[in-house]
Amino acid sequence: MSQLSFLVRTAFRDSRKNIRKLVMFMSSIILGIAALVAINSFNNNLVSDIDDQAAGLLGADLAITGNRPLTKDLQLATDSLNSKRAEEMEMFSMSYISKTDASQFVMVKAIEGDFPFYGKILTEPEDAYLNYQEKDHALVDHGLMLEHKLEVGDSIKLGTKHFYISGRLKSAFGSIAATSSFAPAVYIGKQYLAETNLIQPGSMINYAYYFKLDDPSIADTWEEDNNDKFRNESLRIETIEERKENLDEAFSSLNNFLNLIALVSLLLGCIGVASSILIYVKQKVPSIAVFRCLGMTSKQAMAVYIIQIFGLGLLSVIIGAALGSIIQVYLPVIFKDFLPYEVVMSVSWKAIIEGIVAGLAMAMLFALAPLLGIRKISPLRTLRTDMADKGSDPLKILVYILIVLGVFLFLYQLTNEVSSAAVMSIGLLVSFLLLYGFSILMMWAIKKFFPRGWNFVFRQGLSNLYRPDNQTKTLLVSMGLGTAVLTTLFIIQGLILKNVDSMDAGNQPNMVLYGIEKKQENELKKITEEFDLPVIQQAPIVTMRVAGWKGKSKEEWLADTTRTARRWAINREARVSYRDYLEDDEELLRGNFTGEVVPGDSILISLDEGYAESLDVDLGDEITWNVQGTMMTTYVGSIRDIEFRSMRTRFFILFPNGVLEKAPQFLVFVTKSPNTETTAAYRSKVVKTFPNISVVDLGMILSTLNGILSKVSYIVKFMAGFSILTGLIVLISSLLLSKFQRVKESVLLRTIGASKNQILKINATEYGLLGSLAALTGISISLVASYFLATRQFELDFSIEWWPLIAVFLFITGMTIFIGLLNSRDVVNKSPLEVLRREA
Repeated sequence: MSQLSFLVRTAFRDSRKNIRKLVMFMSSIILGIAALVAINSFNNNLVSDIDDQAAGLLGADLAITGNRPLTKDLQLATDSLNSKRAEEMEMFSMSYISKTDASQFVMVKAIEGDFPFYGKILTEPEDAYLNYQEKDHALVDHGLMLEHKLEVGDSIKLGTKHFYISGRLKSAFGSIAATSSFAPAVYIGKQYLAETNLIQPGSMINYAYYFKLDDPSIADTWEEDNNDKFRNESLRIETIEERKENLDEAFSSLNNFLNLIALVSLLLGCIGVASSILIYVKQKVPSIAVFRCLGMTSKQAMAVYIIQIFGLGLLSVIIGAALGSIIQVYLPVIFKDFLPYEVVMSVSWKAIIEGIVAGLAMAMLFALAPLLGIRKISPLRTLRTDMADKGSDPLKILVYILIVLGVFLFLYQLTNEVSSAAVMSIGLLVSFLLLYGFSILMMWAIKKFFPRGWNFVFRQGLSNLYRPDNQTKTLLVSMGLGTAVLTTLFIIQGLILKNVDSMDAGNQPNMVLYGIEKKQENELKKITEEFDLPVIQQAPIVTMRVAGWKGKSKEEWLADTTRTARRWAINREARVSYRDYLEDDEELLRGNFTGEVVPGDSILISLDEGYAESLDVDLGDEITWNVQGTMMTTYVGSIRDIEFRSMRTRFFILFPNGVLEKAPQFLVFVTKSPNTETTAAYRSKVVKTFPNISVVDLGMILSTLNGILSKVSYIVKFMAGFSILTGLIVLISSLLLSKFQRVKESVLLRTIGASKNQILKINATEYGLLGSLAALTGISISLVASYFLATRQFELDFSIEWWPLIAVFLFITGMTIFIGLLNSRDVVNKSPLEVLRREA
């Protein structure tokens, strides 16, 4: 015990005079742990709130949803439930606002019953939601009312019926703020929906049936017993437990992203730890050698510094955990537009304890590698200054293996999936090895092809990149990784925004009109011509369902446990069109496209490749359709690849002319407006003349999408900022901790006659090369990473905006030079003797 006490006292005394040199070591850990604890606390609170919020988000014990009403058989199944019941019909439509003579695309929610049973609709006045169903009243989205300067007491027209605005809808039930801007919600009583005349053949309506059970415990059992029956009719049953699972799954991607940011921040901090301790140990070699001369064993000497680093590390992770707990309070504010409920922030002791334990363990593992070198410092080092290590160290190899294992365990603890943890661990290891290998290659190339004929200043700065105690490898790994993360985000964001902008460029259409009855076609064309707008596309749409294929009925296939066809393709209500040509952005992959059928011949249809695969059919296969009560047999004549990024209407299933002309159908018009004023006037005229027709302003949707992408971009950059800031701390610590070595070199140069200007130029050259190499490394990696992300993951056309990359390069390089020159200010402003005395 007395020996341990002696080692602790020695470690404390030695650290007091070196605390300035270890501040950056502590900063690296503090920032990494702060990111880890903040993100894990947010994740923990998010997950724990799901249990409390799931019932409120579902609004009932059990819900049945789909794009068709309950059949008689299904109605009988629900009648067996002892429950209160509510119904909802939801559809997109145009609204007309007489106060401003404007129209607005809205989401109409027609509700019957005391819904929601859990949670509530937030309105102003607060009691407005209590009686809006009893009269022809409406609750209107707060944002829509602000935009059109509406007040409670004004009116809004849906279809052919006017509704009195009795309340301001502060939050649509279970909606997310970022998505509600596409189509603001309007709540009305279900009994008034028919009076609007909005429901026409082909209208896209979503139906929902909500139940508050007398015995909520039977919900999951009832769902299991009836699930297949409802799914076969394209209806979905959801219980509170399922809502919890769905929320968990929905937030898993967010959690994975946040966890990756936390891991990158922690690993960068640990790299900073390893770099700081390596330099620190090298500077402490004379002190350690003196300890050895006084009789201290190599193990005791190493123990002194392990205790010292452990104590400072523990203090750092505690500070980082406290800072992270403060930061987590602000994360719900950052994510508020993308969360369906308000997350209650509280201190997550689990996240704090995990952060402290994991952070301290990772920091000590990274610090242990350089600390192991203390074992080889002999008393003779008081006389010899050669620092070269001879041979490999098996213990260091063991430490490196433990580091990789620690990263894997850390990731497994975050993801709870062995495969995900393994893939991410391998990816990080490969990235690190690539960066480390590139740094070694650069150092070798500089040394091999050293420009000996160049001027002294440049040669001196260049040689510093491979001199003893250089920080080239550490900086290229840490700053390269940080730069790669930031630059990849810039590139992907730019590609997505450019892709969105291109949708509204050139001759791309920007308005879609749907729900058009055949008898309204000619009048609508006249209105379109009045505004000098082109009819870019006019497509008839017929609704139908699959009745069977390959000689089996739909019911037989659904009962077949060996089938490979996907349920969504079997049960979906197909909206098909017919024409005798292919569009420019449709590519014929296989078969022969048939544009017109001769009476008496087989009907050959064309399918999208993805839909054909999902239904498990190919050329020549038979498909039977239920066309609104009439059975029709067709054969697959061709397979197409469809480019869905075009703003025109696209169809999985395309019939030839001469088959569906007499079937009940509605039309879709696609046009292009030159400006927002024309769009508003045209939309208003169409809605006044034909209240049942919906006019979708794609330009407005693209603008909203741009806004959402900007919010996402802000969130990503904010979170990635942890990684970047940690990388900057590593950079600063690496430069500051090597200051003494550089000071001695600069003093020596001044002593032999170098001017202040030459020393500044030498340092600027060295730091400029370091910064530029780190930036170039990171940018190069980001170009490769963003290419694969864009082309494989997002399916975007890959192109580069070089100005953001140049800005990143200049920022990293300039910051490195600035920090490096700060290190040199004492050397050039004070006498060499004064500098040496103070630094010693």
